[in-house]
Amino acid sequence: MSEGIVRRARRIAASPDGPAVAAAALGLLAAVESAVRAAAGSSDLPLTPPLAILLGLCTTVPLALLRVHPAAAATAVTAASLLALVGYRDLTVAGLVAQLLVLHHLGSRGSRRLAVLLVLPYVAVALTDPDDTGLRVYAVSAAVLAAAAVADGNGRRTRAEAVARDATERAIANTLLEHAARGERARIARELHDVVAHHISMISVQAETARLTTPDMPEAGAKRLLDIGDTARAALTEMRRLLGVLREDAGAPPVTRKPQPGLTQLNELLDEARAAGGASTRLIVSGPVAPLDPGIELTSYRIVQEALTNARRHAPGAAVDVELRYAPQTLDLRIRDNGPGPDRSGTRVSGHGLLGMRERVAAVGGELRAGPAPGGGFLVEVRLPADAKEALR
Repeated sequence: MSEGIVRRARRIAASPDGPAVAAAALGLLAAVESAVRAAAGSSDLPLTPPLAILLGLCTTVPLALLRVHPAAAATAVTAASLLALVGYRDLTVAGLVAQLLVLHHLGSRGSRRLAVLLVLPYVAVALTDPDDTGLRVYAVSAAVLAAAAVADGNGRRTRAEAVARDATERAIANTLLEHAARGERARIARELHDVVAHHISMISVQAETARLTTPDMPEAGAKRLLDIGDTARAALTEMRRLLGVLREDAGAPPVTRKPQPGLTQLNELLDEARAAGGASTRLIVSGPVAPLDPGIELTSYRIVQEALTNARRHAPGAAVDVELRYAPQTLDLRIRDNGPGPDRSGTRVSGHGLLGMRERVAAVGGELRAGPAPGGGFLVEVRLPADAKEALR
């Protein structure tokens, strides 16, 4: 019974004109019920029909103010209901429904403290006057139903707040991830332009030089070299246009052009890390050192840069070892710190920095593993092909 009343009360309260409609309907029902009771003399105390109707209206009509003045409406309905119950033993069913409506509204949208305070008088009435069995039964029923209405309203509010909070957290997380991804795309676009544009420009220049400097070149060969130069220049123009769109999409501001870093700048990077973190940072190189593809060197530099940044952020003061292993076909990177390692939430294993590193490594056909290091700390292991062109064929 209580669940059915609460569901009906919830549907009525949800409509735009719900309080006014409910107040009119319940007021009419309360007036009829009060008049019938007064005429039948069912009340233990003398109650004339006009007074009974007025009392019934007082328990229901304030419901119309529930949207604009919820606290005043709830207090007025509760005071009139208690007066009808205790003073005249004449609380109508319509008055009880109005009481449940105002308490449910307070629990779901208004003051929870006031809702609880308005339930307490019913509990007090239920615990007093043990000789009046009829009053106690009515008071206990009213107290139970009122508490159920408040609890249901509180539950709905809690669920709605949890849903809103989760939605907000997801929106913030998606915004941060998108911002990080856009920044990384902009940086990759700049670096891709610097690396690829150089090679395409060299193709165009060499084709033109070969056409002009080769004596007695057949006309067909000169035509082929001219086409190669035109194709290279068209490709360079198209690449610049596409990368410009990518930078605009990422919202990247204009930057000052300068040569992209490589492995020869690692010592400077480690010096900066030592100065910023105040911790030991070592570079360990093994294998025959040889120049690598510019894209591979740039990727390696950025991986080490991001790993050092993560170490400073998540393990401040921890020593870091950066190891480069040159092999005939691959370059292996190992960056390890001796900090506490990933926390239980796994932030360091799935952060934005690692996502960017994975994208860079995948772009040149390499492999990356990141996670807790044996014996403690955090370890990033990367295997890159020595020649990016061979890896991407």
